[in-house]
Amino acid sequence: MKAYITKITYSLPETVEINEINRLTKKTGIYRRHICNSREIASDLAIKAANKLFDKGIDKTKIDFIILCTQSPDYILPTTACILQDKLGLNKNSGAFDFNLGCSGFVYGLGIAKGLIESGQAGYILLITAETYSKYINSRDNAVKPLFGDGATACLIESRKEEESGILGNVFGTDGSGAGKLIVPVGAMQERFGVPEKETTDKYGNIRTNYNLYMDGAAISQFALEVVPKTMKTILKKMNLSKTEIDYFVFHQANKFILEFLQQKCELLNCHFWNDASEYGNTVSSSIPIALTDLVQKEPVEKLEKVMLIGFGVGLSWAGCIVNLKLLRN
Repeated sequence: MKAYITKITYSLPETVEINEINRLTKKTGIYRRHICNSREIASDLAIKAANKLFDKGIDKTKIDFIILCTQSPDYILPTTACILQDKLGLNKNSGAFDFNLGCSGFVYGLGIAKGLIESGQAGYILLITAETYSKYINSRDNAVKPLFGDGATACLIESRKEEESGILGNVFGTDGSGAGKLIVPVGAMQERFGVPEKETTDKYGNIRTNYNLYMDGAAISQFALEVVPKTMKTILKKMNLSKTEIDYFVFHQANKFILEFLQQKCELLNCHFWNDASEYGNTVSSSIPIALTDLVQKEPVEKLEKVMLIGFGVGLSWAGCIVNLKLLRN
């Protein structure tokens, strides 16, 4: 039995923030972002995304595993995936766990789902990404506030009788020495809630505290430019494919500027390459599945049998694979 993506959808908060039209907005290509209200949390978005999937005719009784990728869980413990099992009314014989990963998280999740299905441990996996980074961002920090949006996605990965897997060429990478380049310092065991709040102002006038998200944008961009081309080449070599044989390239939708840079660096200017964060911003682990959902509205799945995905970011972490979307029906 082989693993295939058969359904995918997303859910966004109703509140929309419109970025001021300035040089930064035109450079990033991010014009609007969906932001959670004070009462909304990641599990709320996850439930909406999953129910949209069930509304497409999915029999929830068949689901035997739920995997949630999030860096903004409901609690330190218990696992939010366990809460989702109950609230979604899934079988109590289902496995459920969270994993904490950001922009590479969806690709990691696909690898985990592939392993569970193709080893015979599961047959119908609900892979959910849900993120509310806006709750970590200081409203006076214009270095990151215009970039990030909230959102959740739900993806059904099924066991199918096919000769070749629908998730192939998985590659992973980690450089933990860059952990401090994208971090929320306070909140877990290293620095627990209750430590003194320390406000800082950078040279551009952006204000944040140790309770807020910090990102070294230049370092993250340089990291992406180093690892993404290598990851692409590794996947192509592993699968014995050329760039021209890939139907579409869908990388983490960080912003228009970095994606254009990556397209040039990877020499993909003549290839089908997805670049559209204009309505969402950087939705972290949800960015690739949101892009895939939009992609299959534009292109017939028969033309999407070799789609390369590469995620990169917080960790520092990266991951890539090729997915065959021929069985995806939305």
